[in-house]
Amino acid sequence: MIDLLKIGFLTITLIDVLDIAIVTTLFYWLYKALKNTVAVHALFGFVIIIALSFISEVVNLKSLNWILRTISDIWLVAFVVLFQPEIRKLLLLITRSKLFKMFVQSKIAETIDEVLDATKELSERHVGALIVFPRTQNVQMTIDTGIRIQAAVTKELLISIFNVKSPLHDGAVIIDNEIVVAARCILPLTQLTKYKGKNLGTRHRAGLGLTEQTDAVVLIVSEETGTISIADSGELTTNIAIEQLPAVLAAKLAD
Repeated sequence: MIDLLKIGFLTITLIDVLDIAIVTTLFYWLYKALKNTVAVHALFGFVIIIALSFISEVVNLKSLNWILRTISDIWLVAFVVLFQPEIRKLLLLITRSKLFKMFVQSKIAETIDEVLDATKELSERHVGALIVFPRTQNVQMTIDTGIRIQAAVTKELLISIFNVKSPLHDGAVIIDNEIVVAARCILPLTQLTKYKGKNLGTRHRAGLGLTEQTDAVVLIVSEETGTISIADSGELTTNIAIEQLPAVLAAKLAD
């Protein structure tokens, strides 16, 4: 191994430089992701603990080093417990990266035509609907709140489910690739009651609520007005014309 620098008993090699560069990049990325949250203060505290632990190991302060290592282990558990929302957002950033999506393939494009045909008819008839398209994150907890379907996506099936006389109409449908996984699913409501100055109905709050917690895309048809909206990443795109819906939905699912 090539020695790049030697300071007393401390020898720095090319691998050490690479290691430090990777760790520095990682912490910088974490800082950027968490800088507007309370968790960033805990991150700084962890960096200080790591630095003190390294120094204590270099100067052979065994007792202090043991204490610092114990504190760092406890800190890690406490961080996971206390900062779950921040960790969830961090994972969302990771799963939406282009590198991650290289390993995740979806067949959802094959079902879009059926969904669009159903949405058009539901909108014209002012029948409310919530259709969830999971992406890279598991939505099993949401699926478990509903009724299992496990059927191929068709226009007729979706219209039947959301028919006001159907026992499954009150809730959301989960579509995974080419399969309607479940219906009558309960989505978590967002804390928002207004969005850009407009009051939110229960369906829109539910769509926003799920997309605040996962990377799913939610298609919403308003029962009152028949308007079509899409919730994604805690943001709402409203009043989508039926002619524009194919392009908008495809773009959302491709992100």
